[in-house]
Amino acid sequence: MKTEVRRSAVPGIAMLLLVVGAVFTLTSTEFFAGRWTQLALYSRGSLLLLIPLALAGGAWLGRRDRRSRVGELFATTVRPRWQRTLPLTVGYAAIMVVVYLLATAVGAIWVAPTAAYLSPTVLGITAVGALGMVAASWLGMAAGRAVPRIVTAPVLAVVGFAVVALLPDFVSMSGYDANFVKARPDPSALLLTPAFPGGFDDLQTLPTSVSALQAVWLAALAGTALLLIGAARRSVLAVAVLPAVIGAAVAVPLLPTGGYYGAAVVDPTAAELVCDDDGPPVCVRKVHAALLPDIVGPVREVLALAAAKLPNPPVRAEETARLDAYAAPDQPAVRHDADTLVFDWPGFTSSGKPDLGDGYFRTELLASVWSQECQNGGSATGQVAFAADYAPFQPEAVATAWLTGGPPQPQDWWRPQDQQKIEAAHQALTALPTDEQRQLVGQARAAALDCDYDRFEALLMAGDR
Repeated sequence: MKTEVRRSAVPGIAMLLLVVGAVFTLTSTEFFAGRWTQLALYSRGSLLLLIPLALAGGAWLGRRDRRSRVGELFATTVRPRWQRTLPLTVGYAAIMVVVYLLATAVGAIWVAPTAAYLSPTVLGITAVGALGMVAASWLGMAAGRAVPRIVTAPVLAVVGFAVVALLPDFVSMSGYDANFVKARPDPSALLLTPAFPGGFDDLQTLPTSVSALQAVWLAALAGTALLLIGAARRSVLAVAVLPAVIGAAVAVPLLPTGGYYGAAVVDPTAAELVCDDDGPPVCVRKVHAALLPDIVGPVREVLALAAAKLPNPPVRAEETARLDAYAAPDQPAVRHDADTLVFDWPGFTSSGKPDLGDGYFRTELLASVWSQECQNGGSATGQVAFAADYAPFQPEAVATAWLTGGPPQPQDWWRPQDQQKIEAAHQALTALPTDEQRQLVGQARAAALDCDYDRFEALLMAGDR
């Protein structure tokens, strides 16, 4: 097998795919740095490029007999076709698996130093990606043997990209109505492709049951491709498609609807709280625990500001358990107590550290003093809505400026009239006696945490008070 692989185009194909995979991994390290699950999922996104290239490479290898003009000669030998093709077939698939794992290992350099949690689901996510490469390499070889033309490889690359990248998007978009509201969930068949161009929230993962069903389908598809490569008679072709048909028949009914986002689940271990109790308690989720020392300082600074000026201030802080809206748009609202400051994770830099630059995290922490998860429009649906999740920005800016003891900090997106109203309200608030200021802002915070944003605004905006 080593001789077959070394004398073929496999080394060149492998080098090309390794470069593509490594470049893809290094392009946006902030999407996975410090998190093993995110790295495994991001590597599955690289299959959008690696699968078409593996198909094309397999097609190029598949036409080797035709290119060397030895097909008729080999047909006269007693040795079965599958015996002749097996060494190169297995060798090519093994090299493609190694390429995929090496491209993933490149990303591990940005994960290992700051990762605190390794989910057992990572193994299944990675294994499915490797199986996808096996299936793609063998399907390419089968196509190359069936149609040994020079155009087969590039055409197969284009078709492969359309199937793994464009077709799932088209199917998903067709589920929206004229008002761009999701009218029906994505079909479970979308999970048959191992390529996933999106990403999950840091607290989510792909369950092992889904990875197992995907593995069954991809193994069956690879089996079909292997039978097609070794088929010497037309009668074998009908039998060759059976593994893929059976694999799809088993996997599709058992896979969840909604595509990858519908299949995602919250990893309860990743969501566990890990706290620093050396002072006011500051807690983050276990998946971010290794970086807790980096954010303790900014969080306790805001807690100290609140304790010095607010009545009934927050005395502890914890990272929210709410998922990002893109990953889970329909989530029940979970209210937190007034003594707890609930904040969002600040994000990651490309090196895997918390993104604390430009004061953005401190601004978000100050906004969290007045933030609460609220029901959509006060209805009984219990669904979180963007408009009902955050306090109105004008009274929030007034309250934040009062808390920090400085003037309101204008934002780029403020209109001139917004800034005028905010500054006027801040001046009116700070002109009051100190005890009255404290009482007023405390009442406003209580209204905000009770999701009574009308009262929050009325208490702090000078024109309404």
